[in-house]
Amino acid sequence: MSKRKIKVTEAKGRPMLNWVGKKPLDYVKSFPAQLVEAFDPTAKASPIDDLTFNSLKGNWQNLLFHGDNVDVMGFLLANGFRDQVDLVYIDPPFDSGANYVRRVALRGLKEKTRLDGEDYALGELIQYHDIWSNDNYLQFMYERLLLIRELLNSKSGVIVLHCDWRKSHHLRMMFDEVFGPEHFINEVTVKMSNPKNDAKRTYGVMTEKLLIYSKGEDYGFNILRIDFDEDYIETEYKHEDEKGRYATSPLTSRQPTDPLYEWKGVKRRWRVGKETMEELEKAGLLQYTESNIPRKKRYLGDNGGKILQDYWGDVGNYQSAEFSDFPTAKPRELLMRIINTLSNSQDNLVLDCFVGSGTTCAESQKLGRRWIGVDINKGAIQTTSKRLQRIILDQYAESKESLKQKKLDEAKEDQNHFSFAYYKVNDYDLQLLKTEATELAIQHIGIERTKTDHFFEGTFGKNLVKIIDMNHPLSVIDLQLIQDELKKRPEENRNVTVVCLGKELTVDPWIDSYNKKHPVNKFEIIELRTDKKYGKFLIHKPSEAQIEIRRKDKHAIIEIKNFISPTIIERLNDPESLLKVKIPDFRSMVDVVLIDNNYDGKVFNIKRSDVPQKRTDLITGKYEVEIQKDKTTVAVKIIDMLGEEVLVTKEI
Repeated sequence: MSKRKIKVTEAKGRPMLNWVGKKPLDYVKSFPAQLVEAFDPTAKASPIDDLTFNSLKGNWQNLLFHGDNVDVMGFLLANGFRDQVDLVYIDPPFDSGANYVRRVALRGLKEKTRLDGEDYALGELIQYHDIWSNDNYLQFMYERLLLIRELLNSKSGVIVLHCDWRKSHHLRMMFDEVFGPEHFINEVTVKMSNPKNDAKRTYGVMTEKLLIYSKGEDYGFNILRIDFDEDYIETEYKHEDEKGRYATSPLTSRQPTDPLYEWKGVKRRWRVGKETMEELEKAGLLQYTESNIPRKKRYLGDNGGKILQDYWGDVGNYQSAEFSDFPTAKPRELLMRIINTLSNSQDNLVLDCFVGSGTTCAESQKLGRRWIGVDINKGAIQTTSKRLQRIILDQYAESKESLKQKKLDEAKEDQNHFSFAYYKVNDYDLQLLKTEATELAIQHIGIERTKTDHFFEGTFGKNLVKIIDMNHPLSVIDLQLIQDELKKRPEENRNVTVVCLGKELTVDPWIDSYNKKHPVNKFEIIELRTDKKYGKFLIHKPSEAQIEIRRKDKHAIIEIKNFISPTIIERLNDPESLLKVKIPDFRSMVDVVLIDNNYDGKVFNIKRSDVPQKRTDLITGKYEVEIQKDKTTVAVKIIDMLGEEVLVTKEI
């Protein structure tokens, strides 16, 4: 795979935060992007395989990337996106020491069929994993902020980072170093959870932070007004007449430069001139005190609301988020406010490189902004994709209806972008997501995690545990690295359990020789495919679909006859449980159906999508799509409730 190095500008701001292992990001590797899917109900835009910023000029498509965001941002920098992003919103892991788990439920079933457990068992689909040591977390964020700065527009670019009390102080200093303290805009406090009374010797935490920095001086900022709450209205707008509720404000002044004149027997300095005072009198906008001093009436109905300040207590909470399957999904009102405040036009480009459930992309699409979404987790990409398909289809239908109501000579091309393309960077599907695989192995074996150890993942009985990256089999080099680490710990006398997925032939004789020479720190191996006790790990039976595809004149008739996901059935029917879940309709296991009516074997162009609106809705299962007269290949992609994909094709 071809790749190249992209230069990253050095951070020069002050103060500079230091941590163990801090290193600048001088260069970033650029890997190619592979086009996977394209969605365009207008059929106007053609997906771009050789993607660059210039190739999108005049034919913009929104972009969804599956891959590590460092790899994706490296790709963007190498392909002309440097200095092109106007607004970045990121909601990265908070270094909270918690697993964020996406809970999955089957469609249309009344009985409880959620694929989860009380202690994050294997029955749950882990979407986020942020158990890192403090220093690793700081380096993780440092690298990403440096890359984001390169992508932001040098004049108008703004970044909003969502965080909480655990790391906000460190991140604020990091921002000062990367962007410079002079580019600080605001630290906004957001109420994100309801009050809790279970705090012990501390105040309950209900708020999180938005750190907002600019890259240049000419960033856009739209002043927003929000509705007054009832208590404020009762306190401030105490008066009422035939025109409605009103408050009063003083007209007298202590400024020596303000006009001095007599008004109805009262000689004072006033905030307005005499002509303006007369106009207020004629309009009935003066109210007099007992001392006959006029005050100006301000009617509630004439006020657009109070100007938004740096405390937001009215944007909902995690429970109000549209996608509650994602525990950290943010409410759409929060993103709508950020995008409306800090971006100005449909030409503005919004980036979210921790896309999660896709709220940033969804609200950008609704508000007519261009967007780019990135996530390392395929489940997040699939969720975002189906969410955007639904929004775009609604927008496009609405746009066509509005054009019908206009005269042809007045009809203008809609400015909204009704398409997006999904790419993967660095062939990420070919790799196991290390954090997910590690966590699954820990749960599968019963390892007790050690959060403070930078090298070993935890303990198993009395042994230390080292989990080898599952993208390659265990090698002698891996064992020698463990041996080197043990030499740095002369007081350590525990044996080491090495967990791996496959091992090279030279491993067993090396371990036999090593263990004979070492009375302590012996090696024990758990190979996750062949171990007698733990060897069922990652034995996977793929989902299967029975689909009938036939031609009828200029149409393809498609009917899904059956679908089965062994993984879903296995997770639902825990062998230790006496109760077995019955699935009366196979469609309960299906999340989305996508159809390409002319599949070229490379890029899946979504010409028809069946994305049920509600969890209680099922896919239709029967479809009719228009096809060309000549032979064509029809492709049907089924995505199940765990995000596994099945592709069935037929030439007709």
